Amino acid sequence: MAPVALKEGDNEGLNTRVIHHGDSFAGDTGTVMPPIFPTSTFAHGNAGGFDYTRSGNPNFRILDGVLASVEGCAHATVFASGVSAITAVVSQLKQGDLVLCEENLYGCTVRLFEQVFAKFGLRTAWVDFTQAAALKEIQDQKPAMVWLESPTNPLLKVIDLEAVCAISQPLGIPVVVDNTFATALVQRPLDLGATLSLTSTTKYINGHSDALGGAVCTNDPEWHQKMVFSQKALGLQPSPFDCWLITRGIKTLPLRLKQQMANAAALADQLAGHAKVNWVRYPHRSDHPQHQVATRQMRAGGAIVTVSFNASQEQTYALCKQLRWFTMAESLGGIESLICHPATMTHAAVSAEVKARLGIDDGLVRFSVGCEDLADLQADLDQALELLA
Repeated sequence: MAPVALKEGDNEGLNTRVIHHGDSFAGDTGTVMPPIFPTSTFAHGNAGGFDYTRSGNPNFRILDGVLASVEGCAHATVFASGVSAITAVVSQLKQGDLVLCEENLYGCTVRLFEQVFAKFGLRTAWVDFTQAAALKEIQDQKPAMVWLESPTNPLLKVIDLEAVCAISQPLGIPVVVDNTFATALVQRPLDLGATLSLTSTTKYINGHSDALGGAVCTNDPEWHQKMVFSQKALGLQPSPFDCWLITRGIKTLPLRLKQQMANAAALADQLAGHAKVNWVRYPHRSDHPQHQVATRQMRAGGAIVTVSFNASQEQTYALCKQLRWFTMAESLGGIESLICHPATMTHAAVSAEVKARLGIDDGLVRFSVGCEDLADLQADLDQALELLA
């Protein structure tokens, strides 16, 4: 994996920066690891400028700094979850505003736009951003915001972020990219012109499936202030303990992700050769529909593999349950391998009509590939695939 570009003025490499986070706010203790600050309030006039944890905490600030360093940006703001980060961004829009969204987004994002934000007068239009016509939609509709994922969940569509941003920026339209699947180690949305890079830190950033969190990164000082305001005003702040866990987790992100991506690439090749597989989606495979964009935009293929099986829901469920080292569960990005059935799990809230149009059917599964030994994962897949023979 190619090294990530450093922020101006940084001389340290990525592995060094994720481990050495700067100030631990621990005074003269000499602690190597930052402590947890489980306090709701602070004495007035303290040197750190803290007053109430809803509006700031040392553990927030430590994680903010690490995330900004990894992203190579000026500002990062942490939240209680990925959904909280989405809410913080959308809260800056107003009644009647139009958000132009990629049609294949995380199910909870779709639910927020269609069942929550719509009640407050926010309008949403859904577009396939892998098609050139989507760029004209930006020019014609002039939305208040463009909302993307790349790769998308769960179909792993890859959006040409630079092309979208090149159209949006001159029109003053902010572009939000949910970068959860890639992380800044694989893809840098802000470098490609995005206004905001959003991530669920629950996933790869933490990497151990034991904490919830979200973050928004930006180089725009006004958007940074908006995020800080949303964190405080809407009560979207994370817990100090979760921030501490995520700060600990990110220290091994480059090591974990290297193993996960190597495993994922090998498993994608293994699955592609099975007779009961309709297709495999992995961004750096040559048969991916947006392979050229993916290889230009992403330093590696990531650690998610999506597969369409020629199988019924009953057969697909049986396959998922037969696996030993892939737990059938929500979420992704942890050191453990998971398998998900999007139609009834992550995208259960999406209407049957929309799922059918997008191609999220009963034979579709999403693998979140972990850090286990590749041979064990391959053997596990082989024995489970016998159910489809």
